[in-house]
Formats: sequence, C-alpha cells, structure tokens
Amino acid sequence: MFYVEALAVQLTQREGELIQEKTEVKKLATFLKQASEDAKKLVDEERAFARAEIENARAAVQRVEEALQEKEQMSRASGKQDLEELMKEVQEARRIKMLHQPSKVMDMEHELRALRVQLAEKSKHSLLLQKELARSKRVKGNLSHLYELDGAEVLGSYLRIKPCSDIAPELSKCAIQWYRISSEGGKKELISGARKSVYAPEPFDVGRILQVEIIYDGQLIMLTTTGAIDAAAGLGNYVEALVRKHDVEFNVVVTQMNGVDQPSESIHVLHVGKMRMKLCKGKATIAKEYYSGLMQLCGVRGGGNAAAQALFWQAKKEFSVVLAFESERDRNAAIMLARRFAFDCNVSFKWFSKF
Repeated sequence: MFYVEALAVQLTQREGELIQEKTEVKKLATFLKQASEDAKKLVDEERAFARAEIENARAAVQRVEEALQEKEQMSRASGKQDLEELMKEVQEARRIKMLHQPSKVMDMEHELRALRVQLAEKSKHSLLLQKELARSKRVKGNLSHLYELDGAEVLGSYLRIKPCSDIAPELSKCAIQWYRISSEGGKKELISGARKSVYAPEPFDVGRILQVEIIYDGQLIMLTTTGAIDAAAGLGNYVEALVRKHDVEFNVVVTQMNGVDQPSESIHVLHVGKMRMKLCKGKATIAKEYYSGLMQLCGVRGGGNAAAQALFWQAKKEFSVVLAFESERDRNAAIMLARRFAFDCNVSFKWFSKF
C-alpha cells in the first residue's frame, strides 16, 4: 500500500508542477500579447512623429528656398550669410530625420523573439510533464506492465518472471504462485509448491496454459503464457522405446535429501522399473519403494536455470530427494515412465502435493 501511496504523492506533485507550468505559459502568452501591442503602438507613434518631423523639414526647406530667392533678389552680398544659416537649418532638419530611424523597433523585435523562444521551451517542458503524468496513470491502472514472462513455452525449458520497469518491486518482496489452466474448459489448478520466480514445465503441463500471480502490498499482478505448453520434440518416441524395458536407469546427482542440501556431487543411479523405483550409489541402495498412492513425484519447484533438469521424489513419508539429471529429456522421460508404470499398477501418484 505504501508503494501506491508513493505513486499517488508523486502523481499529485507532478500535477501541481503541470498546473504551475500552465500558469507560467499563460503569463508568458499574456506578456507576449501585451508586448506585441506595445511594440505596435510604439511603431505607430514613432512613424507618426517621423512623418510630422519630415513634413516640418520639408516645410523648412521650402521656406529656405523661398527666402533664398527673396535674398538673391534683395542683395547678393547679404545672401551669403543667409545661405549659411539656411544650410544649417537644412542640416538640422536632416539630423532630426535621421534620429527617427527604427532602432527602438528593432530592440522590441529582439525582445519578442526571445520571448517566443522562452514560450516554446515552456510549452515543450509542459508537454513532457503531461506525458510523464499519463505514463504514471497507466502504471497505476495496469500493474501488469511491470513484469513479463521470459523463456520458451515448451517442455524442457523454464519460465522466469522478468521485471520490465525500473519501478517494479523486487520479486523477493512479493508473494508468487503458479497455476495451470486447461485449454478447453479453462479450469484453473494450483501448482503446489510453485512459489518461485522460476518454473520449469513438466509433462503434465503439456497442452495447458500456465499463469502466475504476483502479490505486492495487496496489489495482484497476473501473467499468462501466450499459449499452451508445447511438447518436446522426439520425447514421445524416446519414452515409447524405454517402456519396452523392464528397468530403465538414469544417472543423477542428489542435490537435496530430506530438505537438506547435499554437497557431494557423486553420481547415483535412479532405476525406474515396472513395479518400483530405486535409488542406488554404487552397489548400495539408498531407497527402494513400490509404486503407491503415498509416493510423490514431480518437477522441482524453483532451482533457477537447472530447474528443467531436476525432479522431486518422495519415496515415503520420511524420505525425499531432489535429483538432477544429465539432460532435460532424461528428467521428463523419468517422470513419464514412472507415471505410466504406476498407472499399469493401478496407482495414481500425488503428483503435485506440497513438499
């Protein structure tokens, strides 16, 4: 729940930032509009003033010309002095005209250009905030985007829950449970003991859809395979060839016995016979049991990359082992053979009991 509240607080902060950005954008737009109006007004005033000055200069020039003609008629001697004064007046008129060049307008245009650039940057930042806000809402509304199932959906491989987002909670802090779903009736069956982030499909999963539920802080996330689990190529023919034998041997390594990890990596031999199963080390027999309803046999739960090559066998109530095979094919063949031989003995294993 804390994670959802943190998301809500972050969402509220970002909404506040977006509102503030919108307010600043509106202020900039208002200022830009006012600046444009002021610039236009200033240009009109300067233009009107310049026209008036030009008209005054023209009138002054005309007066100069009229006075010059009168002076020339009156006296050529005094005309030189008057001409100099009139020239000074003309120069003054030209100076007034030059003073009213559009330098102030140019300054206003530069200022307006800078304001437009600033407005574009604010708009871009506002758009980014909107996208981030929308993404946060999507994450809050659809938590399944935080994880995905990685791995081939075929017998002999393994599936792993893979985080696909930086904000995905650690899987070690989540409760995990795998299920198998019938592709026909849609019946959902809990896979007992499958509570790890890795699950290796076993023969019983072929033709069924796998689903995993992830619970974090009260939130449920469900991931499902894209289709039913496919059979391993050639496994059926391999098992049919082994069925003709009275006893089938598999080389295995005991990785766990009665819940305790085994450091030794010595080779053991698992015998899968038509009447019983037996585990031997050299000439010594570790366990030997006839098929019965108390026997449990299934793929190992968890185990990382090696999960597809290991199985769990509880020969009797006080004895259980986890066995690692040489290949995925041998592991799946051992499970299928034991199930078939037990069926011939009218025995149904507790395949998926808790262990």
